[in-house]
Amino acid sequence: MKLERVIISGGGTGGHIFPALAIANEIGKRYPHAEILFVGAQGRMEMEKVPAAGYKIIGLPVTGFPRKPGMKMLTFVVRLMKSNRLAKKIINQFKPQIAIGVGGFASGPLLRASAKKGIPTLIQEQNSYAGITNKLLAKKANVICVAYEKMERYFPNEKIVLTGNPVRETLLTKIDNKQEAIEYFGLKNPGKVILIVGGSLGARSVNNAVLKNISLIAQSDVEVIWQTGSIYYQEILDKMKDATPENLHIHEFLSRMDLAYAAAGVVISRAGAGTISELCLVGKPAVLVPSPNVAEDHQTKNAQALAEKDAAVLIPDNEIDAKLLPEAIRLINDKEACKKLSENIKKLARPNATGQIVDEVEKLLKR
Repeated sequence: MKLERVIISGGGTGGHIFPALAIANEIGKRYPHAEILFVGAQGRMEMEKVPAAGYKIIGLPVTGFPRKPGMKMLTFVVRLMKSNRLAKKIINQFKPQIAIGVGGFASGPLLRASAKKGIPTLIQEQNSYAGITNKLLAKKANVICVAYEKMERYFPNEKIVLTGNPVRETLLTKIDNKQEAIEYFGLKNPGKVILIVGGSLGARSVNNAVLKNISLIAQSDVEVIWQTGSIYYQEILDKMKDATPENLHIHEFLSRMDLAYAAAGVVISRAGAGTISELCLVGKPAVLVPSPNVAEDHQTKNAQALAEKDAAVLIPDNEIDAKLLPEAIRLINDKEACKKLSENIKKLARPNATGQIVDEVEKLLKR
């Protein structure tokens, strides 16, 4: 049987969008004539990124579950009910053969509607700590693709397949293009480069920690590539004015992450599942700063899974002003420590994750 129509829900953050797009691209390679429809949440990042990648997307009015009782709870319930009705309508009209959920607000309504119609469903859980939505969806899902071991704590063991997380396709090609990276970023001391990323939108606490350590950066013999994120870029430029050290390269967004990783000796990053999968693949020593503003504190659990295997350094968000830059500079000057972290994080890489997930899609098609 050929795969002719597949529906995918994935969005909210880049960490959900990039895996969803990677899966869609792999399906497109295997089934060039397949129609792929995305379902996202209105007003979220996927509504812009998915069409830019060449796919059609329909938005649902669903929002995240409120952390506190109040009027937001009423709004949430109303939007959820409307989203459930719309998801059912989309499924009835599109008639997908397979439904895939990669996280994000819209996954719940879409996969529930699919399961009720008897459509085979696949969940891709990126984190080491499963979210509430995926725990609920797991009861009806046919297959659950995971990136970490011991996920039977959250899901039925017989449904779990350990695949890893999909990553950007550019990172699956040769990434040792150091000379191109040197020229691209204008690096004068390419032997000691620290890359700082806080996500496409940025991370305020990480950015503030950098600002508080500008003199330390200026006095060091390292070069720093700093992605501020779109929200904070102009504000940071205004604060820096003419005080930017020559060894600090400030960017709003890094479109060539392959070159950024190629240049980096140490990476400072949040601990989102997608980013961690990329770090494992490129084998970079990492200082991870879990975001405290995510559901179930899952980034801390992601980072702990690496730190326990001596595959990354973990620094809590409330300690980064004093520790982040000093630790990163200390690390990049310790070749043995970098080598050990690099070797250990590489062991966790799963470069064939996207292909394995689509293999599971094909198995569902044959059932």
